[in-house]
Amino acid sequence: MNPGVNKTTLDNGVRIITKKMPDVRSVSMGVWVNAGSRDEADEENGLSHLIEHMIFKGTRRRTAYQIAKEFDAIGGHTNAFTSLENTCYHAKVMDTHLPQMVDILCDILMNSEFDSLELDRERPVILQEIGMVEDNPDEYVHVLSGQNFWGDHPLGRSILGTRENIQRFDADTVKRFFSHFYQPDRIVISAAGNLDHHQFIELAAGEFEKIGSGNRFPERVTPRVNSRVEIHTRDIEQVHLCLLNRGLSITHPRRYAFSLMNTVLGGNMSSRLFQEIRERRGLAYAVYSFVSSFVDTGMFGVYAGVSPDKVTDTIGPIVEELRKIKNNPIEAEALKDAKEYTKGSLLLTSESNENQMVRLAQNEIHFGRYKPMAEILDRIDRVTAEDILELARDLFGPESLGLTILGPIKETPATLGESLRL
Repeated sequence: MNPGVNKTTLDNGVRIITKKMPDVRSVSMGVWVNAGSRDEADEENGLSHLIEHMIFKGTRRRTAYQIAKEFDAIGGHTNAFTSLENTCYHAKVMDTHLPQMVDILCDILMNSEFDSLELDRERPVILQEIGMVEDNPDEYVHVLSGQNFWGDHPLGRSILGTRENIQRFDADTVKRFFSHFYQPDRIVISAAGNLDHHQFIELAAGEFEKIGSGNRFPERVTPRVNSRVEIHTRDIEQVHLCLLNRGLSITHPRRYAFSLMNTVLGGNMSSRLFQEIRERRGLAYAVYSFVSSFVDTGMFGVYAGVSPDKVTDTIGPIVEELRKIKNNPIEAEALKDAKEYTKGSLLLTSESNENQMVRLAQNEIHFGRYKPMAEILDRIDRVTAEDILELARDLFGPESLGLTILGPIKETPATLGESLRL
């Protein structure tokens, strides 16, 4: 274990990991559950995210108002998020208020009532959140592209769920889902900042030791990807497009080359796509590439928002840049710059105890151990241009690209499909 990093596994399997950062005056804590929307059945879609909301709506000891007031009274920040594979409840306070933060987070995780009245109050909030995403085309196109790329697999569903499901869920459904999925061997508690590991264990262990094992957790099934063109016509100013290609899992041995390839292609302002699409051709204000990695699969994508009459003019250069990176080694200077950019980003964010709290949990969930920053930097430095070339050739096949479009467009899927061949 790295100096300053300590891990304790409770008798029921809950893992608690801390990192002492004596030069800060705050502590960040997260309760992570290795379960997300991909673990839901069709009729359960949206429950993970709904529980994230309901956790803050009252316990046997506190009302929703008291939870908010007590955090405000200590100058703390608290929030939660749901992803396709994880749910996290986190907070940050001054180190002197660590006991209060632990007490509140333990209470909401262990004693939430999931009251029917509170559920009825929260239901329209979720529906408004769904509407907000759908009204935001540069965000909504990612939801649509995921559905297109992953098909009927749970990875293709919206984390927010469907309106029909949200209207139908009752308190008993929420409670059953919570008790089934929030199992001790899937819970990781991470904390980073000015704290002592043994003190933290004394504060948190007593409550989390009470969690009992539930039924067997459903196995995750690896999806097949779809390489097809899907158009969603909408009367808006721009056309928003996402090109998607298969990627790598979050633990894949070639993940460092994958990350650097993404940086070179569209990960920053000096990237090939930003320079070609925005700076040289003036086709888009927003253009970037991105990666999404999961425990067993992943995707590589490119987003751009363009004028309706510039769709084919934009897709062509994007595909050409993908073709170049699979046929020609990256220049030595470009690879060096990508490495420095990536390492710099990692080191700068590592100064935040919130980021360290996230890293502690993700390392434990995915690798079962803490990965020191020096190890990650070394792996980045060892990536060669040949590594990226071989990876690009493996990933970007002739039939691998899919395309999702949202906006006012006259082209047909067949016409656009012809421009996607690598």
